[in-house]
Amino acid sequence: MKKLFSTLVLVLLTVTTILAEVPKKEKKALIEFFESTNGAAWTQPWDLSTPVDTWYGVKVFNNHVVEINLFRNNLQGTIPESIYKLKNLRVLNLAFNGIKGVLPSKMIKLKNLEVVKVEMNKIKGELPEKMGNMESLVEFTAFNNFLSGAIPQSLGAIQGLRILNLSSNDLEGTIPESLGNLASLENLGLFENKLNGAIPHEIGKLYKLKELVLANNQLGGDIPVEFGQLASLKVLQIQNNKFDSFKNLQLMDTQDMLVLDFGNGGEKIDFKKFDFSKTRMADTKFEDGEEVDDKN
Repeated sequence: MKKLFSTLVLVLLTVTTILAEVPKKEKKALIEFFESTNGAAWTQPWDLSTPVDTWYGVKVFNNHVVEINLFRNNLQGTIPESIYKLKNLRVLNLAFNGIKGVLPSKMIKLKNLEVVKVEMNKIKGELPEKMGNMESLVEFTAFNNFLSGAIPQSLGAIQGLRILNLSSNDLEGTIPESLGNLASLENLGLFENKLNGAIPHEIGKLYKLKELVLANNQLGGDIPVEFGQLASLKVLQIQNNKFDSFKNLQLMDTQDMLVLDFGNGGEKIDFKKFDFSKTRMADTKFEDGEEVDDKN
């Protein structure tokens, strides 16, 4: 009887161990990622002989990889296309590393992905045109890279997006009108790119927007009248552009605004509604909460 009991326990333990393992295709995708980013030189490398759920920065839930957090871990090389095989991935934080190459085009297949942080790397090329397919995305930060091309129109389809920061890249073209559909957006950072044209009037529909940073571009035209509808706005930086007029700024209620910098170049504006005792005129430095080094 004891022998039978011991055998049953051994079988149960074996089954439990098997069930606890992530699928082979997910483990293979992780190993390819490790090799593609020079994992042996990481600050905290993975021991590939141990279970996946013990690997640094990796979280497993229900036997699937749901998070990779390798912030400031000396990653070099490129992100492999096979990362799309991590179908249950919700968080991808690769910020402050030395990643090069382009963002994988198949990355848009990660429809469960909620957070993507790739800021402070050396990523180049264009953003995937169909980024709007990443319907669960809440935060996408890619500032201080070498991204080029236009901002994808499809981004406007991600209804739950709250943070979009593409500052300090080489993006060009106009700001897509579709961004005005991002009803949940709280932070929009497009500082220091090569964007031109007028600010879309649709931006005025972003009632939850708290930070709008468009400084150091080539934007022109007038400030949209609809800016007066941005009741939640706390930070507005639009200096160092080519605007024709700033007169519509006086339609904004800035009583509770923390940062206002528009660099009007001497244009006279009637700011009777402005309470400057509560409003700080910021300098032209982009503020992101952490000191940012220059791109190498």
